[in-house]
Amino acid sequence: MSVCPFDHPILGGLLGDEEIAGYFSVEAEIKAMLVFEAALATAQGKARLISEETMSAIVDAIAAFEPDIDRLRMAVSTDGVVVPELVRQLREAIGGKAASYVHFGATSQDVIDSGLMLRLKPVLAVVEQRLAVFLRALADLEKRDGERALMAVTRMQPAVPIRVADRIASWREPCERNLERLRAWMVDGPTLQFGGAAGTLDKLGDKANAVRTALAEELGLADRPQWHSQRDWIADLASTLSLISGSLGKFGQDIALMALSGDAIELAGGGSSSAMPHKQNPVPAEVLVTLARFNATQLAGMHGALVHEQERSGAAWTLEWMILPQMIVATATATRLATELATNIRRLGNET
Repeated sequence: MSVCPFDHPILGGLLGDEEIAGYFSVEAEIKAMLVFEAALATAQGKARLISEETMSAIVDAIAAFEPDIDRLRMAVSTDGVVVPELVRQLREAIGGKAASYVHFGATSQDVIDSGLMLRLKPVLAVVEQRLAVFLRALADLEKRDGERALMAVTRMQPAVPIRVADRIASWREPCERNLERLRAWMVDGPTLQFGGAAGTLDKLGDKANAVRTALAEELGLADRPQWHSQRDWIADLASTLSLISGSLGKFGQDIALMALSGDAIELAGGGSSSAMPHKQNPVPAEVLVTLARFNATQLAGMHGALVHEQERSGAAWTLEWMILPQMIVATATATRLATELATNIRRLGNET
């Protein structure tokens, strides 16, 4: 049994997304952190802060390294973060003089935040691709049924006749804007985090900027000054995720309401009822509404996590760890279900 519905052994079949969840596994998280540590040694070697011999010893050891997960779990209960124990294990594996240069000049937040950025790049690419596929499905619906008649409904009451294309526009246009928002974040958002103990890279002296630039290049992340306690960029991503799932929730809500009478829509693949075998419940539509409301609720928590006291907050940072992965999985699930629902619409509207 899991306390998280997205990877629950049963509910995961309704709410989860295995493709996306894999990027938030412990294996993926540690792999990203090790990529950071190897890239850091490489960058310091390029900047001639450490010798090529030391750089090679660190990089080679990391390539063969297998962490002790049980030790990591025990240590995090005391340290509050996994990196100190991970670094201890790395230094044990490397040994000799080179061990002291592992993680040199960095802090735990550099490793974890940069590791998150590395994982966000492929994750958001999946969400982007799925949202684009959903928009193409809407275009197909509009081409097929756009000129059919439909009754507009305002404040839950029949209003005036419209075309199916008019309602599809209310689904399509917000999603188009959200796709542009997501693409803009994907261009500017995946940013290196590298500031050292208090954001000043004090241990690196006059090599600091050179190492940061080389590290960003090694990792394929944008090179910007540290943002340890500046979390608006993360909150901006969370807002975009909530907008995406919210717009898809509107689509789901409309489909569920149209399915009440069934005269304006014909759906394939409804869910069954344990008590009423004749029913076909619009389950994907309902889940889209649920995911939209879930993300809207979580967004408040992400905005609460903006309050990073002084140079670093353990409390706000931990809150991000709890919320952001679930928002991402919820959004990814919504994009997948929305396309499934759109392609299961056999008919929209009535003959004119």
